[in-house]
Amino acid sequence: MGRLDDEWARHRPAVFGAAYRITGSVTDAEDITQDVWLRAAAKPLDDVRDLRAWLITVAARRAYDLLGSAHARRVDYVGPWLPEPLLTGPDAAEPVLVDETAGTAMLLVLEELSPPERVAFVLHQAFEVPYDAIAEVLGKTPAACRQLASRARRKVAAATPPRPADAGERDRVLRAFRAAYERRDEAALLALLDPDATYTTDGGGHVFAARKIIAGPGRVVTALLRVAVRQRFALVPAEVNGESALLVRNRAGRLAAVDTVEVRNGRIVAVRRVLNPEKLAAARSALGW
Repeated sequence: MGRLDDEWARHRPAVFGAAYRITGSVTDAEDITQDVWLRAAAKPLDDVRDLRAWLITVAARRAYDLLGSAHARRVDYVGPWLPEPLLTGPDAAEPVLVDETAGTAMLLVLEELSPPERVAFVLHQAFEVPYDAIAEVLGKTPAACRQLASRARRKVAAATPPRPADAGERDRVLRAFRAAYERRDEAALLALLDPDATYTTDGGGHVFAARKIIAGPGRVVTALLRVAVRQRFALVPAEVNGESALLVRNRAGRLAAVDTVEVRNGRIVAVRRVLNPEKLAAARSALGW
């Protein structure tokens, strides 16, 4: 147990990070991380040469087991499904390992992969786990896992814009969006939106939210302003999934939603709002509001 005690704090962000990228759920990732700790604590680790890789693969195996039931649940999900927002940066409850594979847009792309493709892509692309270790997780040959990862990379590349916005561009656009939204400035909001802009709200059937994705700048702005007129709230800048985002705080001071935006060529192509209280529980706990 001494070795685990010494190294767990260093490896925990990677264990949680792998579980989160595979499941898209903070709650599931936290449960998996706890399971990995308990399993590791009960196992003699003297024969484990690479503890980080071993811990990550144990987490991935558990996450892989959950993917089948998760996909089944999403068939009956009420309205659009969005990943559970993960607070990163200063607001994170624990250190979090973030890169481009943890962003909201990327997690939505990963949702389109088959479970084996998703596991192979995450483990190899984000954590450099060798194919023979991935083979143990998936119960396949290393060659088959190499093909799965290659196929997943092609699908991800096809769904990813050729020039994603850098952090500076996202920050600039998000600041302008926040200012225009707080002023209820319809013209300014329209100017910030791409002609193909969409607005997705995930209420999960628990709170009022659009049951379909809203498309087109005019319809997006109308929907945003309708909510702004009906409800008083404050927009609080934050880092979510490694990117600049907005926390929506209601008049009672509670976290009511998390907004992320996708920016391309200086304009917003997607606004995504998580309203489902079950998906806000971890963020509320970390924030204390």
